[in-house]
Amino acid sequence: MNFEDEDFELREIQKLEGHTDKVWSVAWKPATGINGIPAVFASCSGDKTVRIWEENSTGSFQCQAVLEETHTRTVRSCAWSPSGKFLATASFDATTAIWENVGVDFECVSTLEGHDNEVKSVSWNNSGSLLATCGRDKSVWIWEVLPGNEFDCVSVLQGHTQDVKMVQWNPSMDTLFSCSYDNTIKVWVENGDSDDWHCIQTLGESNSGHTSTVWSLTFNASGDKIVSCSDDLTIKVWTSKMQEWDQNAPWKHVCTLSGYHDRTIFSVHWSREGIIASGAADDAICLFVENNDNEVEGTTFKLLLKKEKAHEMDVNSVQWNSGDRRLLASASDDGTVKIWELVRLSGQKLLFQVADEVFDESAEQACA
Repeated sequence: MNFEDEDFELREIQKLEGHTDKVWSVAWKPATGINGIPAVFASCSGDKTVRIWEENSTGSFQCQAVLEETHTRTVRSCAWSPSGKFLATASFDATTAIWENVGVDFECVSTLEGHDNEVKSVSWNNSGSLLATCGRDKSVWIWEVLPGNEFDCVSVLQGHTQDVKMVQWNPSMDTLFSCSYDNTIKVWVENGDSDDWHCIQTLGESNSGHTSTVWSLTFNASGDKIVSCSDDLTIKVWTSKMQEWDQNAPWKHVCTLSGYHDRTIFSVHWSREGIIASGAADDAICLFVENNDNEVEGTTFKLLLKKEKAHEMDVNSVQWNSGDRRLLASASDDGTVKIWELVRLSGQKLLFQVADEVFDESAEQACA
């Protein structure tokens, strides 16, 4: 998609209320919001609940279910399995709950225990065969998904020296990434001859990394680039020449985006089109795109737009929907979730290509 010489707006579509405390995270259900399937997402909160929201025929979102009376403290993170059949929720009560989606109902079918205290993040690998969790106990756990809704811990990874804020699987291979209060990102792979996992690289200050807590990281669609964000007020982009047969290819710093947020950056997410969204404690959301200026050497990114006062308080989570519309969900300390749509202000018709599919869009349709 060409973002040159065009004006865009991040338009607020809806503000969703219902949570009674901070909303920590949002997660879109896979394969929704596309081909006529209504978009669905989950949100989790300090009110100990998870809410499931679904788009109706008018394009508005309504709460379809409230998952409660399972976690006894804040629900910090939520993640859908690739099939959308299961939702994992990580809580400060030291457990991770696995919910099965049957029709419109959700049933807690498993509870994963083992962390000493708060579980901060949960992530499924691309095939849905592995689940990772992390927490304040400085550890990362890898769980194997077994038949009958059973989960077996296959490895406990000790490497971080502080609270682990997030875990994320690479979308194209079983390589796990974790980021921490110790200012680093760690890359974990499985030993070929055993079930043991080990750290193959630490991205820290010595290799152009962050100088304070790393709160979040996310991958581009192909999995060969990472974007991370930090308490140091920067966003960093990393790249690797990894191949499926070489998970050990090193990750290298590409560029640093600074000066766009003036308080801690809590969340970043990369859309399938290559748009990076960030949310921060300055209540703002920023969007960045790759700079195609041939006069600039190397890969750089530029600000597409900044939405000041996107929320009344800290923006804790931003996530793009992967469907037909450029929908972004954001979650905040103000207790609300907002749905945004990125639209062009010009009336020109636009063809944009993602993967091998071509979509036909016009601003008139997007704004209707």
